[in-house]
Amino acid sequence: MNDMTQPAAAAAKPSAPQTLHKEMHKETPPKKSRVPLVIGIAIVALFAGVAGWKIYAPSANVWTDDARITAHYTTIAPRVAGQIASVSVQDNQSVHAGQLLATLDDRDYRTAVERAQSQLDRDRAQVDDASASVARQPDVIAQNSAQVQQIEARLALAQSNATRYRNLASFGSGSKQDTEAADATLREQSAQLAQARAAVSAAQHQLDLLKAQHEAAIATVHADEAALAQAQLNLSYTRIVAPMDGVVGERAVEPGNYVSPGAALMALVPAKGMYVEAQYREVALKHMQPGQHVRVHVDAYDIDLNGVVDSVPPSTGAVFAPIAPDNATGNFTKIVQRLPVKIVFAPDQPKADLLRLGMSVETTVLTDNADVVGKLRDTYHASDASAAGNIGNASAANTAHAASDADGAGA
Repeated sequence: MNDMTQPAAAAAKPSAPQTLHKEMHKETPPKKSRVPLVIGIAIVALFAGVAGWKIYAPSANVWTDDARITAHYTTIAPRVAGQIASVSVQDNQSVHAGQLLATLDDRDYRTAVERAQSQLDRDRAQVDDASASVARQPDVIAQNSAQVQQIEARLALAQSNATRYRNLASFGSGSKQDTEAADATLREQSAQLAQARAAVSAAQHQLDLLKAQHEAAIATVHADEAALAQAQLNLSYTRIVAPMDGVVGERAVEPGNYVSPGAALMALVPAKGMYVEAQYREVALKHMQPGQHVRVHVDAYDIDLNGVVDSVPPSTGAVFAPIAPDNATGNFTKIVQRLPVKIVFAPDQPKADLLRLGMSVETTVLTDNADVVGKLRDTYHASDASAAGNIGNASAANTAHAASDADGAGA
């Protein structure tokens, strides 16, 4: 039986040479292609190169989307305390310089004006009295001086009589009684002369005193006039007017509110004079200078406006922060800083009226173009100067209005 099974086993098991031949002729799996990997690496490298070129390579255009529209807007606040009597404007309303925005209850301030006026009238009357006293005093001095002269004449006569009676008495021709009477008269006239001279001196001193009182009364009148002017000024402050042309925003006051000086009532955004504050990376400022032309793209309206670089700031925004960063530490990471570049709009652009504070824009500075420098900046700053003039005119008009109201109340 063993003999029969061995040949079968030998037939079933192939020989070693046959096994080696089969292994050599097995199919080798195909290798994976590296072309997609190479293409991917090339695309990434190309993208990185383009990005690096855009960022670091010198270019005639410096672009940023970290920019927004801003302006030197005004916060309207009262200069005196009081209760709001009326509000004359609504949110987002356009106003012109000098237009009434709100009024305070002015009864207390009108009373203060009347009281100051009464005080001034009383002190002016005192000035008139003091002036009259000063004018009368020289007559008093002259009268006393005349009395001195009269007494001096009587004294001379008394001296002569006394001498004569003494001589008569020495020769036995006159009585002792007459001599004593003459001496008494002489002493009386001497005393009256001293009294009259003292009266003249006192009158002269009184003149100096009256002059000083007159000057003090005049100074009091000046103080009263200043107090009246301040009272009238405070009365004028109860009428809150627009210092310039603009649009009302953030109105936070209603009739009946009690407000203190400096409390924000509303904001007034100027109708003109808006500009762009563009945050440019410090490496982009190498070729930037005031006067270069700027393309401003307004995202909200998808429009382009013309602008010009007005100025480059002296420092980054972080320098003026309440808590400035301190890099004097062991762990330091260098971060590219940004500086707020001021860009003003060119004049005569009707679409510029669509701009609103805080809108996002994109700015592109043409660093090789500075042909529109002076005129655009001068136009912008001229509008600022005009707004400042409007503020002064509005304040003067408001004071005049209050003065006329006070005069009417006094009448």
